[in-house]
Amino acid sequence: QVQLQESGPGLVKPPQTLSLTCTVSGGSITTNYYYWTWIRQPPGKGLEWMRAIAYSGSTYYSPSLKSRTSISRDTFKNQFTLQLSSVTPEDTAVYYCARGALNSGLVMYEYWGQGTQVTVSS
Repeated sequence: QVQLQESGPGLVKPPQTLSLTCTVSGGSITTNYYYWTWIRQPPGKGLEWMRAIAYSGSTYYSPSLKSRTSISRDTFKNQFTLQLSSVTPEDTAVYYCARGALNSGLVMYEYWGQGTQVTVSS
C-alpha cells in the first residue's frame, strides 16, 4: 500500500520561500510510470495543480506558478520536495502530495497524502 506524507512549516511569512517535502512509503518514486505531484486547495476554492516530477526525473509545471515553484527529489530517501518562493497570503492553502498514474491518456490520482495546512501571514 502506497502512503504519502507531507511535511513542512505550518506558518510562513511573506515573502519567504515555502519548502514542503513528501515522503513516500510502500513504493519507489522511480517506479514506471508514476508522476509525483503537488496540489493545493486554498480556503473556499478548488484544487490547484502545481508541479510534478515523473519517475524518470522529468518535471512539469503549472504556467501560472512556474516562476515561483520548483520541484526536486531524493531517490535515496524516497522523497520529493516543492519550493514556492515569494509567498503571499494568497498562497495560504492545504497542500497535498499525490501519485499520478497515466491511464488511457489521462493522469489519475489514486494515492494522496493527508494534506498539510500552510498559512502565510506576517
